[in-house]
Amino acid sequence: MRRVTVTKWVVIVIAAVGVLWLALRPKPRGPVAMGEVAPGFTLQQLPSGKLSLAQYRGQVVVLNFWATWCPPCVMETPSLEQFASEMKSQGVAVIGVSVDQNPQQLEQFIQRYHLTYPIARDPDASLAHEYGTFKFPETYIIDRDGRVAEKIIGATDWVDPRMIEFVKSLTNNRQAAR
Repeated sequence: MRRVTVTKWVVIVIAAVGVLWLALRPKPRGPVAMGEVAPGFTLQQLPSGKLSLAQYRGQVVVLNFWATWCPPCVMETPSLEQFASEMKSQGVAVIGVSVDQNPQQLEQFIQRYHLTYPIARDPDASLAHEYGTFKFPETYIIDRDGRVAEKIIGATDWVDPRMIEFVKSLTNNRQAAR
């Protein structure tokens, strides 16, 4: 009889610990929604150094998740470079976050396309997953308050006048300048 009581208590304690663990463990984050504060990050920047979202506080940020092996990513690269070059003086920062695992291939790509905007490495795609990004390219436009203003899935023509006007409207948004 005593053995049955001890066994019951062991089972109850194990079950209670399991339930407690399930209740208290961190919940996986879903995709970042529009209007939410964009998750901060610090990643390795190529060719060297660190890149942090906090460095761009107060600017509109175009955060582009991409890879060199992704044909739509390659297709949008020239227009994104042109956009970055033209919008830099207007308080817009473009940040490329590459999920490539091979840094040499990534550096060759950067040189071949003459990319001037900062490129950070996310080889295990942990930041991409934190944002809810699983297909590439995917871009988050973050306003000056650090909130996601737009999410774009797929390749974009960054020099389309409508895109430029939308991003410019975020730089002029007085509410974002609080």
